[in-house]
Amino acid sequence: MAEEELISLEEARQEVALVCRRLALLHLAFAEVLVNELGGEKGKRIIARAIKEYGKKVGEGKRQMAIEQGLALTPENLGKFRDLPRFGMHDRRETVEVEGEQRTRAYGCVMGQVWHEYNQDALGRIYCYVDPAKNMAFNPEFKLIHTRALPDGDEFCELVTRPTTDEERQDFLAEDTAWASIDR
Repeated sequence: MAEEELISLEEARQEVALVCRRLALLHLAFAEVLVNELGGEKGKRIIARAIKEYGKKVGEGKRQMAIEQGLALTPENLGKFRDLPRFGMHDRRETVEVEGEQRTRAYGCVMGQVWHEYNQDALGRIYCYVDPAKNMAFNPEFKLIHTRALPDGDEFCELVTRPTTDEERQDFLAEDTAWASIDR
């Protein structure tokens, strides 16, 4: 039988942060190539489209798990199927109430820090559209949006779940939309 090796939580955090840095750089490399090859607007539109598809794959997987377990497709049940590490991706997270809404604040986003180091906050920010996409793929009646984001110059990322509009649901189903508007 294999010997079990244990590492500290801090070492685990550092290992997860390494993967997050690599993912941030991968996104940035693809984004820069697309913008350079296709031009700014078209490149960004294609990047956003790819991120929407990525989010759909994540959300559809969670949707299938919920259905298999007989769970309603609610934001609370979506949260039962984690797709991000509990530690290492951010320095810390907290839940706060703002204007009557429960919001999650994430401080020290490793990916946002990488994009900032490369002076590519705007291209990096497109990655964040994965959050509304995965939520809408789980259930198009709601979305998870960033009211604040590190790549936008904020000191932390702040996320909140809100109902979607008919227009947002139509945009989600359309192949080529101005997807950036969903996360505002």
